[in-house]
Amino acid sequence: MKNFLFLCMLSLLLSCSHSNAGHAEAQKSDKDLSGYSKAYFASGCFWCVEAIFESVKGVEEVISGYSGGDAKKANYGEVSSARTKHAEAVEVYYDPNIVDYPTLIKVFFGSHDPTTPNQQGNDRGPQYRSVIFYQSPEEKGVAEAYMATLTADAVFPAPIVTELVPLKAFYPAEDYHQNYERRNPTNPYVQAVSIPRLKRFQAKFPELLKE
Repeated sequence: MKNFLFLCMLSLLLSCSHSNAGHAEAQKSDKDLSGYSKAYFASGCFWCVEAIFESVKGVEEVISGYSGGDAKKANYGEVSSARTKHAEAVEVYYDPNIVDYPTLIKVFFGSHDPTTPNQQGNDRGPQYRSVIFYQSPEEKGVAEAYMATLTADAVFPAPIVTELVPLKAFYPAEDYHQNYERRNPTNPYVQAVSIPRLKRFQAKFPELLKE
């Protein structure tokens, strides 16, 4: 019984929604991002996803936020409770002359498990589902083609459940979520989940990384 309770407590500790956010002060980007293209993804806890995309050369900024739900607003408490139907998502600002959209799709599928419905590791719930939010028929076509190739090549041991949906709105998360992994390196979730996930991606795609 004690072991069971310990495992339950450990599971909660290593879950993004139950991790101590720390509420560290963080300012949203003050960079001029008007000249960059944007892309939108969801693949689990946005602390992890933000850090992964920010490690990619050609990516100038990544904003953590919420998307994919019916609600006209979003905050961490409501999204974590699954009331809004939003997923934790990221807004990626990138230079298409350095990294193109097909490469970002490669990063997306190469950095999480797209076969687990409403789940990434210990993070469970629709807010952690795998989603590509496309902004044009071209983006949709790129994603569909890549998913078809992954399926044909049996890259994953189970069917891909990633949602491919048009972007309706993106709501930036609270300031303390921005650059969370970098600003909170000693957080238990960051140490046990976020950093290992980032390192796995970096080892897999060293050619895509910033110097």
